[in-house]
Amino acid sequence: MQTTVLRIGTRASPLAMAQAHEARARLMAAHGLSEDAFAIEAISTSGDRIQDRPLSEAGGKGLFTKELEEALLDGRIDFAVHSSKDMPTALPSGLALSAFLPREDPRDAFVGEAARTIANLPHGATVGSSSLRRQALLLRMRPDLNVIMFRGNVQTRLRKLRDGVADGTILALAGLKRLGSQDVATEILPLDLFPPAPGQGAICIESRIGDSRLDEMLSAINDAPTAQALACERAFLAALDGSCRMPIAGRATIDGGHLDFDGTILSPDGRQSHEISASGPVAEAAAIGSASGEKLRRDAGTGFFDGWN
Repeated sequence: MQTTVLRIGTRASPLAMAQAHEARARLMAAHGLSEDAFAIEAISTSGDRIQDRPLSEAGGKGLFTKELEEALLDGRIDFAVHSSKDMPTALPSGLALSAFLPREDPRDAFVGEAARTIANLPHGATVGSSSLRRQALLLRMRPDLNVIMFRGNVQTRLRKLRDGVADGTILALAGLKRLGSQDVATEILPLDLFPPAPGQGAICIESRIGDSRLDEMLSAINDAPTAQALACERAFLAALDGSCRMPIAGRATIDGGHLDFDGTILSPDGRQSHEISASGPVAEAAAIGSASGEKLRRDAGTGFFDGWN
């Protein structure tokens, strides 16, 4: 019988809390537990507090995970729930990604005020995004756009849009769905035109290595296809030394024992890009991702990466 309360760490934003609630609900269903068996601990992260500059200037993806990982390492929480696309490829010693929940829709969504689609935006319209990938993809589609830095959680960005700070913004469709806010999307962007960030749409769980009891509990809610796809995508990122400082897209799909992967790297202005497609058995997911990243690095040449930092 479960007698110890499991402490779930999460960021404090509404979307992060929704993701923590989803992880809790899946654990409750898998193990016949009540809500009383869990305590959700909201932890403020540097990424949440720093709103006046891009993450690429402030320190990258780790700003959304550092405080949660510190809480894991000192025993204040038992596991942390993250958006997979926020996770650095290198984790602190003693921690591991122990489970992935079934992936939501990985596509991006445009939310327009001046127009319902990116194509119909007026010449020189302002679009806000804090993602270098989204900024580069927008500029590849519409070099005339004025793309500005747009920080904050989903609700903050939608409020900025209503206040006229920008004519449109790009948000992850998965996050909108988890918040029950998908109706605000005015255009769902196709994957071939607007490829997603590695890990987009997937929730991951991070825990301490060696906690066999918790590993057994978490394994019951681990979605194998998502874990396999993310092994490929994270290896692709690692091969490119990927972070928030770089416009990188990558998505793996699983069909039975077969994996297909598509990856893209872009210059920050969207004028240059290199793409790759690869496939193979899921058992080689990480190797496929790593080889894809290494090939794109060779194909692009050293000069291509000068503008990334």
